[in-house]
Amino acid sequence: MQQKTRAKVLKTLRTSHAWLAIVVLPWILMIGLTGFYMNHSKAIINFITPVGYDESLFATWPNPVEVTRDAALGLAETIWPGEEVTKFVTKPYHDRPSYIMDLPSGQVIVSRATGHYFVKYGFTRETHAPDGTLLHSKKYWGSIFKTLHTRGWLSNRFGTWIADITSFSLVFFSLSGLFLWWMPRAKKIGRMVRRG
Repeated sequence: MQQKTRAKVLKTLRTSHAWLAIVVLPWILMIGLTGFYMNHSKAIINFITPVGYDESLFATWPNPVEVTRDAALGLAETIWPGEEVTKFVTKPYHDRPSYIMDLPSGQVIVSRATGHYFVKYGFTRETHAPDGTLLHSKKYWGSIFKTLHTRGWLSNRFGTWIADITSFSLVFFSLSGLFLWWMPRAKKIGRMVRRG
């Protein structure tokens, strides 16, 4: 390779290597941190998750009122007005007979025996008393980190494109870095061989 051509290639590689590092760095950090979480989730989750709510208190709640199917549907309507229930199931949730309703914005789960209810949306679950008082809010950190790691974003809007671009960039970044490291050494070795 001619000296001028080699210098031009090295300059182009250095520039693209540097700019790629600047542009992709947030996703590289995010994929590294979320990957670390996925390998050591039990150790990390204790630092970022508040103490959970003791749902056994539902059984001792004063004046429990059994909830009917119509009352559960009415509750879902008040939480997300104008949205229709797309799926309605009667089955246990956390070992309590419950009504589970899916809506476009999320899920409403009502404990049939006491009227306590859970609202799930995105990566969050809220626990409410029968009167609507918020008792506890929980983030599903495992799902958040897994989604960030596999998609590079929290929604489905971009599919896996951001993560794929980051992966390709890491490969290019590694190969260009290796090439930039090797070229000066190859030149030095070539000179030593020619000298004898």
